[in-house]
Formats: sequence, C-alpha cells, structure tokens
Amino acid sequence: MTQVATRLPQLGDWGSLDELTELQNRQLSTTLAWAADSPFYAARFGGEAPADRADFAKLPLTSKDDLREAYPYGLLAVPRARLATYHESSGTAGRPTASYYTEEDWVDLAERYARKWIGISAQDTFLVRTPYALMITGHLAHAAARSKGATVVPGDNRSLAMPYSRVVRVLHDLEVSLTWSMPTETLLWAAAAKATGLEPSKDFPALRSLFVGGEPLSDARRARISEIWGVPVIEEYGSTETGSLAGECSLGQMHLWADRAIFEVYEPETGELRRDGFGQLVVTPLYREAMPLLRYNLADDVEVSYEPCPCGWALPTVRVYGRAAFGYPVAGAKVTQNRLEDLVFQLPVDHGVMFWRARADADLLRVQIEVADTWRDDACAALSGAIEAELAVPCEVTGVPEGTLVPRKVLTSVHDVVKPRSLFGADEDWDKALLYY
Repeated sequence: MTQVATRLPQLGDWGSLDELTELQNRQLSTTLAWAADSPFYAARFGGEAPADRADFAKLPLTSKDDLREAYPYGLLAVPRARLATYHESSGTAGRPTASYYTEEDWVDLAERYARKWIGISAQDTFLVRTPYALMITGHLAHAAARSKGATVVPGDNRSLAMPYSRVVRVLHDLEVSLTWSMPTETLLWAAAAKATGLEPSKDFPALRSLFVGGEPLSDARRARISEIWGVPVIEEYGSTETGSLAGECSLGQMHLWADRAIFEVYEPETGELRRDGFGQLVVTPLYREAMPLLRYNLADDVEVSYEPCPCGWALPTVRVYGRAAFGYPVAGAKVTQNRLEDLVFQLPVDHGVMFWRARADADLLRVQIEVADTWRDDACAALSGAIEAELAVPCEVTGVPEGTLVPRKVLTSVHDVVKPRSLFGADEDWDKALLYY
C-alpha cells in the first residue's frame, strides 16, 4: 500500500483533547493497514487485521526483543526500493534493532523535530553534534534544519575529525546560532572554550539556544548549562525507532506529539495500560509507513499528564526519567543518577563544578568532583551535607584537580586525521600505511 500524500497535522489544527483523539482515530485505520503489510504484524494478526481503536486496544505490546527477532527486514511494510534510509539503535546489545524510513516518512520526522519554540530559520547556522553513523539522531536534526533553510554544520560525534578544539573553533568562527547534542557535550565545549581563553557566555554572541537530548537531564544541570552559556537549553525526546516524540513549549513543559502518535503508559507489574500516570512509555507512530510500530514499548520511565498547559497547546505533557529511575542501593536507600546530579549542580556556579562521578558501595556513596583548589573544601562540604540531608545515605565527597576526570588534552588536542596511503619516504613512519589516523 502506498502512502497517500496528505497534509500532516500542524499545531493549532485541534482545540481540545477530544478533537485530538478524533484526529488520531482518523489516521489509525491507515496505520493499521500499513502494519498488515509487514511480515511481523501479518503473522501477529493471523490473517485478520485490526480496523479501529477498539481492535487496536486489544493488541499486545511490541518490544525491543520483537525488533531484534525481526532483524533486518521482518517489519518492512513497503518495497525496499521505496526506502530512503536505514538505521540501528545506539542502545542495541547483541542483535541489532533495525529502523527504516521512506522519503514520505522523513517529512513527518523532520517536521516533528523542527517544532522548537525558539524557531529554526534560514538565518541560523546549526551545528549537529550527535552521531551520524547508523543512529537517526544526527540525520534527524540535519533534515529538520535544512527543511527550515538553516545552514547545517555536520559536526558528528565520536569522530577523530571533530575534536573538542575544533568544535570550539567552529562555534566561534562560524557564528553558530543553534546546536544539537547531548547535555554533557555542552559542558565539555564550555571547558574546551575556557582552555583556549574564551568565555562561553560572552565570546559566542551569535549563539541563540542549545538543543539537547539523548540522556536524562536534571533541572539543576539544565539551569547550570544555561547559566554557563547564557542561552536557553531546549530538551528533545525521541528514539531511533520513532524519531522525535516530545519537545518543549515556551514555558518549559515537555509535550508529547500526540497528533503524530498515540501514547500510552504501561505498568509492568500489573500489565495495565492507561493514558497517563507513571510507567513505561508505549508509542504508536501514526505516519510511519516503511516500518509501522504498534504499541511499541520504549521501556523508558515517564510520567504523562493531561492537565492543561498555559502555553495553549492541547497536548499531553511528559516528564522523562529514562533509565534515571534505575538506582543503586546504598545503606538501605536507592540512589539514582538524576537525584544525585541535581545536588551536584545546585553547588554555586562560582565553584565551577561541571564534571563528577560516583560509586555506590554497599554502605557508602563515594563521589568525586572536579573543582579548583580555591573552592575545594567549600564544595565538598556543601555537597556532602546535601547528599546526607536529601538522600539520607552516608557519603564521602572528594575534590580532585581540574583535568582529572576530563583530561585537558581531550579538550585541546587536534587529532592527525589523514587519508590512507601505502607509499612512504625513507624517514616516514610506514606503520601508518592504510590507516586513517
């Protein structure tokens, strides 16, 4: 079945949650028909495809293991000649989870990502600093920025060709106005900028906003990143299997794109599925033809609410905990990264703490923070007191010199990235033959 060209829903096309549900229902029958064309769902349906919301509600969840079992093309619902891109998830362990999209699917993907309240325009220079290899994240931001006319700088990540020193140069010299990365990246850029004598909040005047995603972000760390750079930090939530699922409104609330997907909350202990509350997020993309996913359990811990947001969007809001809800036991209490991170970044900005690590022993939480000598005693005492008061666990907080957790050479080095060759002169190192570095 070929996707019929149609206008995708736009923000403002509905005025209430009832109208939003009706919009979902109108598209759902087409989504179900697309799914019936894939071997996986054809076998699951047993020859009788579901037709409406009532049938849909009876379907079992689709899991990540289902995707692994169906690798590579068991979920393909269109001829392979129609595919535009193929991807695999970064979180795959063992067998890969495949994802693929048509050109029409990409229109939906790019539009969802581009729903940033701060806006993306042809006047922007957009640095994409997430991986391009196999995962969707870099390609997604690239396509969305180009759809708005922005100039894209394909910075990639985990690449020898783009060390932190080069990132800082590009940010400064090209007058980058928007960026896309994991939150931790923005702190590494700040440290790399300071290592070259630049002040993040003053020496990058073109920068308008930092778009971030890919890891849990506490309120305190977000505020610190914004303070360091002097611009808004706008969070995005999604996955390689689904594309963008939620983004922020101008009031800082994360909204699920429920005009483009159906969202449910799954309680693993009871098996209950509901529309809101705390549990694991289950998603059904409505405009995904190449690889339809029905009731796909992302297994991310979230909290979904349908309380109205003052921004006026008639969309549910979501708090994403991801794997942050997972914790380690210390002296009878559970310590999670999200709660601990919040305490670290509540330290005064003057202390300059950006990097930390912790180890949860059975009876003691050991924490190390990078901090200058001037503030070391104050920072360690403050964090130790906060941990014992808020988390109620015994702790040992140690301050280590700057450059201990993130070595300065990581922030300032320039890698020797060359083209491969086989012929060398007498005084050259021919052990580098055929290598790219």
